[in-house]
Amino acid sequence: MSRPSGLIANKGLELLTFGTPNGHKASIILEEIKEAYGKPDYVYQSISIMENIQKEKWFTDQGPNGRIPVLVDHDHGKLSIMEGSAILSYLTRHYDPEHKLSFTNDPELSQCEQWVAWQHGGLGPMQGQANHFYRLAKERIPYPTQRYVGETERLYGILDSRLANHEYLVGEKYSIADIANFSWVNVAYFAGVQLHDFPNLYKWWERINARPAVQRGTAIPAKSDIVNERYQERLKEDSEFKQKEDDLADIGKKAKEQYNYKYSSP
Repeated sequence: MSRPSGLIANKGLELLTFGTPNGHKASIILEEIKEAYGKPDYVYQSISIMENIQKEKWFTDQGPNGRIPVLVDHDHGKLSIMEGSAILSYLTRHYDPEHKLSFTNDPELSQCEQWVAWQHGGLGPMQGQANHFYRLAKERIPYPTQRYVGETERLYGILDSRLANHEYLVGEKYSIADIANFSWVNVAYFAGVQLHDFPNLYKWWERINARPAVQRGTAIPAKSDIVNERYQERLKEDSEFKQKEDDLADIGKKAKEQYNYKYSSP
């Protein structure tokens, strides 16, 4: 695809996205709604965050924060919605008339809002920092490494406890609460978190990851190397990759030991 330089549609839905957890929230819900109802069709553009396309004026005219994803609904006055949690709410409010992926009444409605807000304000920001300090920072700094990986583990513990007696997060029904949290749990290993240490959460992840619409959604705009399934495949296929991962894990372990980290949740 050529480098995006503006909107390409004049009707329907247009998604500006990239292969990150927040981007996957939007593409998964679009695929789930389309599978449930046979519509709406949508187009998407790959917004490479490595090239800072999301900072260009044509993009910030739609998403003032300069972050992906942004959804543009051309049929509703070219309305632009930024932030993954807002996109989840918008799409189910307007395109999920039978509430197959959402709720209408309390307590489920408020509980769903709660778990989406919990992810948006806690899991996403904390795991995002874990990604940075565990894997991406040029300098290996022990304190923030153990701080953010540890906090992400604490939050995973909360999900694991919630799922001990529940198949899904709210109302025993797969919903946008699950989609919001799945998108981040689906890149657990990238952040230095061993998902298999959380057995209830791991089973929930497997259940959701097996959904055809989820598989399609996480392949938009392209298949990702950082999702758990691909990560596990690379460990088996690539000895050099496994060695690098083992080295990272050792750095993370030593950071925890240096600051006497002890897992605790909640």
